[in-house]
Amino acid sequence: MITSVLVANRGEIACRIFRTCRELGVATVAVYSDADADALHVRAADAAVRLPGAAPADTYLRGDLIVAAALAAGADAVHPGYGFLSENADFARAVTAAGLVWIGPPPEAIEAMASKTRAKELMGVAPLTGVTEADLPILVKAAAGGGGRGMRVVRELGALEEELAAASAEAESAFGDGEVFVEPYVENGRHVEVQVLADAHGTVWTLGTRDCSLQRRHQKVIEEAPAPGLPAALADELYARSAAAAKAVGYVGAGTVEFLVADCRAHFLEMNTRLQVEHPVTEEVYGVDLVALQLSVAEGAPLPAEPPEPRGHAVEARLYAEDPAAGWTPQTGVLHRLEFPEGVRVDTGYASGDAVPVHYDAMLAKVVVHAATREAAVRRLASVLERAQVHGPVTNRDLLAASLRHPEFGDPARLDTGFYGRNLDGLTRPRDGEAYAAVAAALADAARNEGRFGGAWRNLASQDQVKTYGGHEVRYRYGRDGYTVTAPEGVRVVSVTPGLVRLDVAGVVRDHAVTAYPDGTVHVGPHRLAARPRFTDPTDRQEPGSLLAPMPGTVVRVADGLAVGDAVAAGQPLLWLEAMKMEHRVTAPASGILTALHAAPGRQVEVGALLAVVQPSDVPTEAQEETAS
Repeated sequence: MITSVLVANRGEIACRIFRTCRELGVATVAVYSDADADALHVRAADAAVRLPGAAPADTYLRGDLIVAAALAAGADAVHPGYGFLSENADFARAVTAAGLVWIGPPPEAIEAMASKTRAKELMGVAPLTGVTEADLPILVKAAAGGGGRGMRVVRELGALEEELAAASAEAESAFGDGEVFVEPYVENGRHVEVQVLADAHGTVWTLGTRDCSLQRRHQKVIEEAPAPGLPAALADELYARSAAAAKAVGYVGAGTVEFLVADCRAHFLEMNTRLQVEHPVTEEVYGVDLVALQLSVAEGAPLPAEPPEPRGHAVEARLYAEDPAAGWTPQTGVLHRLEFPEGVRVDTGYASGDAVPVHYDAMLAKVVVHAATREAAVRRLASVLERAQVHGPVTNRDLLAASLRHPEFGDPARLDTGFYGRNLDGLTRPRDGEAYAAVAAALADAARNEGRFGGAWRNLASQDQVKTYGGHEVRYRYGRDGYTVTAPEGVRVVSVTPGLVRLDVAGVVRDHAVTAYPDGTVHVGPHRLAARPRFTDPTDRQEPGSLLAPMPGTVVRVADGLAVGDAVAAGQPLLWLEAMKMEHRVTAPASGILTALHAAPGRQVEVGALLAVVQPSDVPTEAQEETAS
């Protein structure tokens, strides 16, 4: 019997596993980097062991340190969660060699499926070789790992060599394995997967399908179970192929087999030999606890012959600290408030007041709703997101709610991985009512800062006060009858306090809850206004040619052969920054000559740090000026 589990992970998944362990009466051990010293998963565990450093390579990817931590804390089992070392066969062997129980599949099964090229061979699928124009578009993928890392879409043959090198470098950095391969890129297909669970006695469950088609940067954003609108024959084929894959490698534990579905045909993608981020939707539909079943299987217990019957529909949305309208740029800072309506499942690694660090994934929480029908679950989840209080960094909350209410998402026949490519601009427009939220923010600020809360007024009407929130100019004055708004027009002020403003617009009265924070962020209901953007483009405030870091992160590589004095073209990739487990390409701001380069692999930079200087071609250099004179 397992008595104490160390989770070789952090954040949301560590908290999720700890929750089940507590319910089972199993003690818990956390590991943490210096950046995570005060993290929720550390506070939630019975014991915690420090991994010195902040970068994943120095901490959560150090299998030797994690095994030592388990032994020091008296744990008798290790759960890898997902990401990091969860699909590392050598780590699994090190755990068992130390006399600990590995809560995962056998190392041999991990090895068989960890390399996507070997997995495809096992499933009878051959990668592309000798790519020609006729094969385009194609997808370059890392053979090890996942999460969109080491993945590139190539639409022009001339770009293939550069993208192969970029994908290989990113894969080497993320997974320690630079192997990449090429496969056909099926545009506008559906990403459908099957949850499998197997015991050591030969029983293999297939727990339905999940649709994970809504993705950005090849990473999932909204997932649901079961995959809606799949023909029964196709679903049966997916179950059969998934069970066959598990049996072929002697699989034990939880895993997921992924497919791309297009034209009613299923193309095998990969098998993830671990728990998936989106596992809660399967749990909600089947009424099971997959983590509890993982522990039971690891203890040697058999599964029942058949899984439970599914019921209803579940939808999950991943809440990220990122700005979808600015290229999905990750955000950091203090998460002042994180609260959701009651009666909804929230898996998170954060609590109100926690800081969002730059070193790890930007996901704040997974919000999950289960209902009798898909329509009811989608509507409920959209409402929950809209009413959630998410105060602090910019997030994708509005995008998620708008996605769930979009007509294309409502029609399963139109679901595919191209959803955001087609609809992102419309989904990131300002929400309705933002101008009135700006009015509320201005009046609440007046009540708080101008000493008028309590009813002081002037015999002579004051001049208009002008404030701008979120690009909305607000004009108001205060007199005998209280506050009067002159712009925008049509607003009557009913009442004002620093925390609540009641406005009448065209006869409709609404309350606006206002919360202002010392860092300059102001939240009015679901609206985030007047915040100082953390990752605005600093080049807007610099001389032309200055290339500044758009976010805090680590320089992971510089373009091959790039040196001071080189001619560069506008938009040419110069270097790559890694922040929150995502790699961001930094390009030349103008065509010209590279006159300075202050970036080297491994350098940690803050937002606004000078990375390079490109002397624009239309600005004369000193040599040109001397020649002209």
